[in-house]
Amino acid sequence: MYSQHFGLTQDPFSIAPDPRYLFMSERHREALAHLLYGVAGPGGGGGGTGGGFVLLTGDIGTGKTTICRCFLEQIPSGCHVAYIFNPKLTVTELLQSICEEFHIAPAPTGAQPPTVKDYIDALNVFLLHSHAAGHSSVLIIDEAQNLEPEVLEQLRLLTNLETSERKLLQIVLIGQPELRSMLQRPELEQLAQRVIARFHLDALTDAESTQYIAHRLAVAGLTSASPFDSRSLQRIHRLARGVPRRINLLCGRSLLGAWANGLHRVDRAVVDKAAAEVFGPDLTTPSAVRRSVAYALAGLLMLTGAAVAGFLLWPAQQKAQPAVQATQTNPASASVGVAPAAGSASVPLAGASSPSQPVPLVQRPLEEVEVLLPQLPQDVNAAWRELASDWKLPGNDADPCRGAAAHQLQCYRGANLSLPQLRQLGRPGILTLQADMSPPLYALLVGLTEQTATLRLAGKLHSIRVVSLARLWRGDFATYWRAPAGYSPDLRDGSSGPAIDQLASRLALLDGAAASATPQVLDPALRARVRVFQRAQGLKPDGQPGPLTFMQIDSATGANEPRLQTQTR
Repeated sequence: MYSQHFGLTQDPFSIAPDPRYLFMSERHREALAHLLYGVAGPGGGGGGTGGGFVLLTGDIGTGKTTICRCFLEQIPSGCHVAYIFNPKLTVTELLQSICEEFHIAPAPTGAQPPTVKDYIDALNVFLLHSHAAGHSSVLIIDEAQNLEPEVLEQLRLLTNLETSERKLLQIVLIGQPELRSMLQRPELEQLAQRVIARFHLDALTDAESTQYIAHRLAVAGLTSASPFDSRSLQRIHRLARGVPRRINLLCGRSLLGAWANGLHRVDRAVVDKAAAEVFGPDLTTPSAVRRSVAYALAGLLMLTGAAVAGFLLWPAQQKAQPAVQATQTNPASASVGVAPAAGSASVPLAGASSPSQPVPLVQRPLEEVEVLLPQLPQDVNAAWRELASDWKLPGNDADPCRGAAAHQLQCYRGANLSLPQLRQLGRPGILTLQADMSPPLYALLVGLTEQTATLRLAGKLHSIRVVSLARLWRGDFATYWRAPAGYSPDLRDGSSGPAIDQLASRLALLDGAAASATPQVLDPALRARVRVFQRAQGLKPDGQPGPLTFMQIDSATGANEPRLQTQTR
């Protein structure tokens, strides 16, 4: 309704779980890492030996479902998954649901319905067969705070299904904060002791709320200044308490209110009125404000009292205790949420005469990425034209991607990539950078080491710190790539042709085996080889040979193509 008024192509604040609007804050990424560790890491069901429960909790609307969707997409291949989203079940109903999710049919018992033992016996046989085939099994239960104590106890007993080497079933519990309180009950102590990984998903910070709103507006097509000013953004964060779902509701109603009144900017008054309509009038009334001030003053008095008491006690503590040398953390060494890529190796330079002879990148004085922002183009085609010279393409095409097609090249655009993946991919490309509520800008990345990134602007190289780049980059990456002859984005089982033949021969080369002289088919065996390669390269091991897989194969086999500079001297 208001989209055209604000220059948007669609509603940016729908509460529908559209994957295009996925925003992963640092805490969301950390929560996802905990889940993946619990399943695939030491002690997880993906190959560990400890088994147990993985626990993810968070308030309503903080993004637990988003994390769960990402988790399901990244579960390793060969892993059977049962997903229970309505846990208000009896023990028998839960076991029946688990068997149905795993496509297990208990042995017939005549006219009598299956018993608890029948379901457990059938589940045990299934898990043993899966284990023998090299597969693992994961049970995910959403809204787990609704589980009854006797059902939780039955789940604990399911983790007793094991071989002499490992547990057969990994269980992931996702729920609201009261789930943590439930597990503190004395009668559930045995279950609590089997939790091998747990994470509580907090709300977004003030800065993350601003980034979240900017991200959704950009995805919805905003190319001009944000309709929200700084004061309205602060107010939205405070009233929504940093909860993404509440932010969506409040921002959507605020834009609707501004549109209805012919306004092109959302100020604090519009936000307050929208909050009264969405959350109820009590939230922004003077009495509510007075209560908030009273609570703040009470807290301030408590802190002041504690500070005074600490000051009075400090001399006595100094006499009673020896001095302790404080240890400071170096901010430059802090983690930025980037994990090292598997099997990373140095790759040749763009334009090098031989792919096996990488030329080191000259160390340049470091600059702050924010200083470069005014020089970056807002037109992505300008960045494509800058990249075209590395591929010996004409740099004057109005539509660079269409012009590249005439040279048997395609434009690749990807999202949610990481810096280690770019380093592993080893080719120059376009990064989308965005500061606060500003429109997106485009930078050409030509060099990337562990600590620095090199951007090329109008032929001039600029070196910046990787941590500085990570503040403005959300994972969008674009580059040219040379698709194999006959390549199709929807390669299916049974596909054949030059693209499949090239895929099989390049994988054989990497395996140190001879390429087959007969035409190849994309069958389960070839997909398994693709998954092994993808896993080694830090890609999603889905067995589907897409652009990133072909590009990584080209890099690994030394194809003579432009290379990202990954070494310094």
